[in-house]
Amino acid sequence: MHALIVVAHHDPRSLTHSLAAQVAEGLKLSGHDAEIANLAAEGFDPRFGFADHAVHRHQVAPPADVAAEQARIDRADALVLAFPVYWWSMPGMLKGWIDRVFANGWAFEYSQEGGLRKKLRHLKVHLIGVAGVDAGTFERHGYDKAIKAQIDHGIFDYCGATVLSSSLYFESESSDVEPYLDAARAIGVKMFEVVAQPEAIEAI
Repeated sequence: MHALIVVAHHDPRSLTHSLAAQVAEGLKLSGHDAEIANLAAEGFDPRFGFADHAVHRHQVAPPADVAAEQARIDRADALVLAFPVYWWSMPGMLKGWIDRVFANGWAFEYSQEGGLRKKLRHLKVHLIGVAGVDAGTFERHGYDKAIKAQIDHGIFDYCGATVLSSSLYFESESSDVEPYLDAARAIGVKMFEVVAQPEAIEAI
């Protein structure tokens, strides 16, 4: 089995990149393989422009860079997104990747005549968010619910994809990160062994 791990962090020495590497290591240990898509290093353009709007309107085919990313996902049995939490959301480079890649006609099909058809029902997703604050702050302000509404439901459910795990790693700049690295490796090891409950969020 094959997983695509998309990493949205500019610093290759970051905890985000280390967590992604551990997921890939866990997959390798369990006899599977992974491709790591380093959005910053690869220079993917996250800006949604006129060409992307034309794709949304079914006027043109997706640009080559978007088609290449869609093909990466099509080859994968699971998609992993690893990202730091910026302003209670994902970084702009990852949001822009989703804006452009999860296009009308590929991720979903929408028209005024036919309504919405979800096209990624086969896709299994794992989310890894890295936060600087403590878990209590997220709970007090409702971010544990906000992340599910914004990402799990607002993005992936809209396309029919199933989010099997959402992991938040708190106090990333002040905590011992070894337990986080172990947990990320375990995600890789177990990714294709069991099907988790989509409603569960793992907060570490």
